[in-house]
Amino acid sequence: MQPVLLFGLLLPVAAAMCYPFRHRIYTAATAGLSPVPAPSAQDPQAVQFVYRPALNPFATPAAGLAGPGATSTARVLALTALDVHGDDSLVVVPRPDAIALFGLAEDELLDDNTAGLFIPGNLDAALAYLETELAIRKKGGVTEGRRLLLVADCTQEAERIAALLTHHRDAVFAVLLGHWTGDQATIDDEGLVEAPPAVASNFPSRLPAMSRTEARDRLLRVLAQQKDVQKPSTRRRSTPRRA
Repeated sequence: MQPVLLFGLLLPVAAAMCYPFRHRIYTAATAGLSPVPAPSAQDPQAVQFVYRPALNPFATPAAGLAGPGATSTARVLALTALDVHGDDSLVVVPRPDAIALFGLAEDELLDDNTAGLFIPGNLDAALAYLETELAIRKKGGVTEGRRLLLVADCTQEAERIAALLTHHRDAVFAVLLGHWTGDQATIDDEGLVEAPPAVASNFPSRLPAMSRTEARDRLLRVLAQQKDVQKPSTRRRSTPRRA
């Protein structure tokens, strides 16, 4: 009986000693996780923990992305801008890029009533919008407008984008796929990041993958939350097409 009694006395002490250690393990394992509402048919109030990397799409004027994981990273950056910075920013994604990144249909979200996202027909129209919006701000002396984020394949307009970023620092930013002429971060298919010193500090050493299906679901969820937010008056202004 004595060994059994001794074991019974020592068990609570051992459990108490191990608790801090278990707590540290749990904290380390869930680092980078944050609760995000994910309603389900079974439990509308259910909360899911999803990975949210510490990424800032506005950390650098141009985030050039290359490698097999570049598209996934562009999705994460665009959604971070919409979800985390949506109150003070506008994400501009040309229609072909919205299709490639999020699997949207050609006519999907044409009449979307959200404040944080604008999907023009192509890159030329997106740049025309940005150029017009920034020119209006400059003419009107506006110094604290919403930050503008272009997410696009820049192959056809790299020089035009570079000029826009140079002339409007702290007002317009870009997440760029394709042949960008500036610094690029290369992300492999495992999410490992290799970048020059100028941009390395803007990325963690490894990024989680995000499929087009997952990105589409999260995009539509974020847009649904923003649907009743008033759009700025310049959102639907017609913009001249560049010859």
